[in-house]
Amino acid sequence: MKIALAADHAGFRLKEEIKKFLEKQKVNYQDFGTYSEELTDYMDWAVPALKKMSQGEFERAILICGTGLGMTILANKFSGVRATPCYDLYTARMSREHNDSNVLVLGGRITAPGLAREILKIWLNTKFQGERHKRRLDKLTEIEKNNLK
Repeated sequence: MKIALAADHAGFRLKEEIKKFLEKQKVNYQDFGTYSEELTDYMDWAVPALKKMSQGEFERAILICGTGLGMTILANKFSGVRATPCYDLYTARMSREHNDSNVLVLGGRITAPGLAREILKIWLNTKFQGERHKRRLDKLTEIEKNNLK
């Protein structure tokens, strides 16, 4: 699995912690920035990562901003992206089992590093359940085709 990773200034510290975790787990990733806590706009870093993911160069992405909300709104503007903000272990599991989330969004100002690692473990290892959920994702894909142009 290859993961695109991006954050703004508010997510920088948590991104650095996540990089250590991914390295320890031997997960292949590319860091699209930001590379400091200097004030910046989240889309400047997430858009290049999301473009590459939307084009199939990455299977998944992890995005981090202050709350996770701005990154989620942005990410879901891209074709084929199912971005979900996860704030606890339950939302991480459900995002994968029911929604086949391919972009995990975290809030750097509201998610402690230890919790982020636990969320990430679940998000990386939980399988999509399919069945009735696949039917729903097919409907979402059709809506996306008709509305994202």
